[in-house]
Amino acid sequence: MKDIADIPALMAEIGQRAKAASAELAFAPAEAKAKALNSAADAVWEARAEIIKANALDMDYGRNKGLSDAMMDRLMLDEVRIQSICDGLRAVAAQDDPVGEVLADWDRPSGLNIRRVRTPLGVVGVIYESRPNVTADAGALCLKSGNAVILRGGSEGFNSSRAIQSCLVKGLKDAGLPEDSIQLIPTRDRAAVQELLTMVDTVDVIVPRGGKGLVGLVQREARVPVFAHLEGIVHIYLDKDADPVKALEVVMNAKTRRTGICGAAECLLIHKDIVDTIGTGVLKALIDAGVRVHADEALQSIAGTMPATAEDWGREYLDMDIAAKVVDDVDGAIAHINTFSSSHTDCVITEDQAVADRFFTRLDSAILMHNASTQFADGAEFGMGAEIGIATGKMHARGPVGAAQLTSFKYLVTGDGTTRA
Repeated sequence: MKDIADIPALMAEIGQRAKAASAELAFAPAEAKAKALNSAADAVWEARAEIIKANALDMDYGRNKGLSDAMMDRLMLDEVRIQSICDGLRAVAAQDDPVGEVLADWDRPSGLNIRRVRTPLGVVGVIYESRPNVTADAGALCLKSGNAVILRGGSEGFNSSRAIQSCLVKGLKDAGLPEDSIQLIPTRDRAAVQELLTMVDTVDVIVPRGGKGLVGLVQREARVPVFAHLEGIVHIYLDKDADPVKALEVVMNAKTRRTGICGAAECLLIHKDIVDTIGTGVLKALIDAGVRVHADEALQSIAGTMPATAEDWGREYLDMDIAAKVVDDVDGAIAHINTFSSSHTDCVITEDQAVADRFFTRLDSAILMHNASTQFADGAEFGMGAEIGIATGKMHARGPVGAAQLTSFKYLVTGDGTTRA
């Protein structure tokens, strides 16, 4: 879609409007932000029929584009998912406002009092694929943290995102906040993304949420700082002391609940001592559920598996596929994960606390889990109301990026005519 002739001028205007809005949001009352979010939730629910109609256009677009079933699932909205969007908006509204929170407070022998206080980042650019609910999540979290946001959703979710964003703007209007606080780039033209990545005068940080291709593009070409959300190459290690019931339930949920989300399990590592017991049972259950198991040589005797290739290790399927491999022990699992991990989410299933502690200590993924489904790798499940994404880098934000992670801080220094010797 090349429907706007002058993309640089369009983006410059959007950036200036966002910057102006961010200056007002930085000191907007917490009550006004909460009112905007609750009003937006009301508007989304009232407009659910229109949103579903817009989503139907996107679903047709996605089918014509040849999206996989998992990606189509990420794109689809129905009343249940729209209710979840509303719930998320209300949950963010109900949280404590992070802006102005005193992170530390201390006195110096010089007589100075020093406080470190949360402040907004300014303007956040969010680039995402497929999932139109990110429009609401990102808009809500940026507003809560006092940031203006420029949203660039995937081309396949263009109509759904526009319908949701209009509800967010209604909430802003109802609360008397700047309507430019939550803007959606009004074109599918990829040139708009290229412009957004270089808008250092008006954009403070870029958050990419999508596949390896999108994140790689952003990291290569952005001149604006980036909170990276890499692909979810999620591993689960079944230890020799795993509880068989927990192993079966956790793995099945982690793989099959929703295959198209970044917390879905993509590789199963099985201790050599339980291959013929728990390991075989779990793999057969996956196969019976329709999962294609890409097995290493030690597991290929299990009926229904297919041989794994080198490309299956470190692969994000986002579909009904999982790689499976036998390891000698927890250290073997750790070595494999360190080689192929995207530092997103990894899990150990064991009743041996020493093994769990070693797994937690020796790995440095953003999220590590013990005896819990990796599908919990989600800001809402962490009590954040929503998330913009799972940051896999180590600078500033890491793990689920909620409102608090979208802030910086400043120092407030108070004296009483205090001078330095």
